[in-house]
Amino acid sequence: MRMTHDQMYSRILASDASWNGRFFTGVLTTGIYCLPSCRSKKPKPENVRFFPSCEAAQAAGLRPCLKCHPDDFARGSDPVMETIEALVAEIRRQPAAFPDARSVVRRSGFGTTRCFELFRQHFHSTPADLLLRARVDSARRRLVDSDAPQAAVAADSGFESLSSFHEHFRAQSGMTPSEYRRLRSEDTFRVELPRDYCLSHLLRTLGRDPHSVTERFDAGAYEAAMDLDGVPGVVRLRFRPGAVAAEVGAAGRIGPPQRVAAHRAVAAILGLGQDAAGFARLARRLGLARLVAGRPGLRLSLTPSVLDGLLWCIIGQQINLPFACLLKRRLVESTGTRLAGGLFALPAPERIASLEPDDLRPWQYSRQKAEYLIGAARLVAARTLDLGALAGMSATRAERTLLAVRGLGPWSVNYLLMRSLGFADCIPLGDTGVTSGLQALLGLEERPDADATLRLMSVFSPHRSLATAHLWQINRPPP
Repeated sequence: MRMTHDQMYSRILASDASWNGRFFTGVLTTGIYCLPSCRSKKPKPENVRFFPSCEAAQAAGLRPCLKCHPDDFARGSDPVMETIEALVAEIRRQPAAFPDARSVVRRSGFGTTRCFELFRQHFHSTPADLLLRARVDSARRRLVDSDAPQAAVAADSGFESLSSFHEHFRAQSGMTPSEYRRLRSEDTFRVELPRDYCLSHLLRTLGRDPHSVTERFDAGAYEAAMDLDGVPGVVRLRFRPGAVAAEVGAAGRIGPPQRVAAHRAVAAILGLGQDAAGFARLARRLGLARLVAGRPGLRLSLTPSVLDGLLWCIIGQQINLPFACLLKRRLVESTGTRLAGGLFALPAPERIASLEPDDLRPWQYSRQKAEYLIGAARLVAARTLDLGALAGMSATRAERTLLAVRGLGPWSVNYLLMRSLGFADCIPLGDTGVTSGLQALLGLEERPDADATLRLMSVFSPHRSLATAHLWQINRPPP
């Protein structure tokens, strides 16, 4: 262990999970040893001793913390997280079995405060919000898969009334249940935008690469090539006052799965379901109304697919946006599938996996970036990394899974969790847009380092993804 006592102490003050397992923190006054990330009250430095293993801490007469469970972490197990994951899986499978958030807390076996803390830590949500999303997701499936009356769909999904069902379904989907059911047979649909929606910011995001070959933005119309449940297709959007009109086209047969996938992608691009109003209220309570001034309804536009986000994470590391766009464009033009209308579908992971690093050098990829990209594609092609399963995982498990991929660090992983998987409480540490935004917002003399960024962003939890989106905008002129 080459860190000094002061360096290791700084890691426990920052609750730095990246050092979990590298050393263990013993608190001599309590007789307990913990992980560096433990959220218990921080001990004084003179009361701390550091150990290379759990066994060493036990030999010194210390016992494991009952909050962070260092022994379980050392064994590769996390029973507390696994308990919450099992509970969430049960909620998603049968939301009607849980009448309200109190029933979720009772089922968890934890106290109310601890249960809420674990849901926020592992799923970036509250029990009530997660239960509501599970009910809406259940209703979506039932509307497409059955002819049951809406009242039955609402009841079977756990809604107490038809009016509550309509209200929440429309807020999460941008459509009424009747409109959503028509996805079974119609290739066009309309998505209603929230009243405070920042459309001009979305359009600036969609048009950031005017030379893209996977998407095209022109005169208020946007189209993007994407995978629609296994079928390469193109989704075209036209923006109207308060709404978006969508049209689905595909190279193969279009059925309900493709239309549902198209709606899911559109909802992600629009950032529907994000609690923009809740974040704006939080910013104002903190006395930071300037952060949301002029854009209280700002939402994060998510990538159409996790693969798209993964490519961006690796290609965009440590280079500017125009060059990243160029590198991605060269990869897609050379390995993707050209669709009708001239757009390209992203290459299949197997196609990228078949390349060698030297194949990417003529496209101006560094050898390291080429190795990272191909290595990640090979993991996906071999099903070692299941991109489709990431969205259903807890944020903690998804983060650990992605951090194990060579070439993905904390910035890349948090960017992917936030921009592709839609987790609400992420910080892409080291992001210059975040640090410069904090400097401008708080009037700091210099941009904060990683520890200071974590500390300053903690007040925005559990909305740190939306805080990031606003910080990215604070030094930019309005669109």
